[in-house]
Amino acid sequence: RSRSMAARSSGCSDGGRWAGTSLTGGDATRPAATLRHAPGAPTPSPSVGRVKRRSSTRARWRQLPGALLLLAPSFVILVTFVLYPLGRAVFLGRQRCDTQGANCVSYGWGQYVDVFRSSEFQNALWVTVQFALITVPLGLVLGVGLAVLADKTLRGIGAFRTIFSSTVATSVAVSSLMWLFLLQPEVGVLSNIGWLGDLFPVVKSPGLLRDPGTAVWSVAVSNVWGSLGFTFILVTAGLQSIPEDLHEAAAIDGATGTRRFWAITLPLLGPTLLFVVIVLTTRAFQMYGEVDLLTGGGPQPGDTTTTLAYLTYGTNSIITNNDGLKAATAVLLFVVLLALSLLQLRGIGK
Repeated sequence: RSRSMAARSSGCSDGGRWAGTSLTGGDATRPAATLRHAPGAPTPSPSVGRVKRRSSTRARWRQLPGALLLLAPSFVILVTFVLYPLGRAVFLGRQRCDTQGANCVSYGWGQYVDVFRSSEFQNALWVTVQFALITVPLGLVLGVGLAVLADKTLRGIGAFRTIFSSTVATSVAVSSLMWLFLLQPEVGVLSNIGWLGDLFPVVKSPGLLRDPGTAVWSVAVSNVWGSLGFTFILVTAGLQSIPEDLHEAAAIDGATGTRRFWAITLPLLGPTLLFVVIVLTTRAFQMYGEVDLLTGGGPQPGDTTTTLAYLTYGTNSIITNNDGLKAATAVLLFVVLLALSLLQLRGIGK
């Protein structure tokens, strides 16, 4: 071993066969410019990258027929039930017909301007805004309050959650008929309560649904009751997603329950509340079933409860036989809802 080590050292010092050889096979006196890449790694070539890009592009084009085949059912449903009806409504909204809905002629985009400026549309828009201003805050407060009360680990709390969320399984027609039996002045339940009739005479004559001052609130309460289960379920799901560690840490720091609600619970419920507000606002602007079954757009005169949806589809609507005006009103309702949703996403979302 000592003789081989001596031979190697002598070979290197004497300019033997090891002296003129570098690690890359070149001259040892040449600068080590070839060591820029890792030892043993191949030198990249520009042509290799181009070939890979071309192969990936070909693979995408080969997958295109399969992707289109998978998207075809959804695209057909979207075109049939969304895009075509919307385009057809926009086209019909430019048609002006006579009082019988016949002899329609194209009036252009001025039809939408005339409908928007009409007193009937302005009144229906104001009534719809009133419903939204009543139902959205009231439904949100009640839904959050019930969800916070039910967000406890107590025996039998599941029964209360079932009761609070039961209205989600009730249709608009059923809930409206229930409130009609309660509020109807002749045979309604509330009108047969003596002390209530003495305290509030409007319950018996002319009736909560027939008085212009109470009709809007009566219909709005029925709408809030019908959407309360939906709001309760969403807010409950949002509460259960909040980590308990945050509440425990705040309680250790001495924060009260009210302080924890405003500082922890409510901020973390922001995305859920934003979604609930958008849904409740959309439902308020599309309110039709409650109005049709409870008031029929009245009481008259004044169309106190005629919303934009009832003005478009209602049997007692003044434009019930004019397809052009109904289509224009529906398109304007769509535009109003779209603008409100964008404002809510930008404003409340921040």
